[in-house]
Amino acid sequence: MHGVMDVATAATPVHHTLRNRIAGIVMVSLVVDVLAGMAAWHFEHGKGEITTLWNALFWTTTQMLTVSSQFPNPLTTGGKLLDVGLQVYAVTVVTSVAGAFASFFHARSLHLHGQAAADQAPGGASPSV
Repeated sequence: MHGVMDVATAATPVHHTLRNRIAGIVMVSLVVDVLAGMAAWHFEHGKGEITTLWNALFWTTTQMLTVSSQFPNPLTTGGKLLDVGLQVYAVTVVTSVAGAFASFFHARSLHLHGQAAADQAPGGASPSV
């Protein structure tokens, strides 16, 4: 739990960067979800099982979270294109989050190893890189 609090409070510059990247991805994803939900409702209402804006938002959210949903595939061309776009977006988000964490762990490792090297250097001075 301590590590989560470090990210939430931006305990170090590395934690700050991770927090900003994750927050940015979440905010963009919320906007994409709402816009895609309105587009899904526009394309699909009255033509399939997406009959309300709530159903459309539920469908877009489940598509983005699981690349699946309990609703059948869209029936209209616009709905099908939206579905493919949401799936591509979802895969992009997953890889972006994975990249953000990989970058965090790499930078944190460099920071920790640099600190250990500085502690072992004569006089506590940082070694030149």
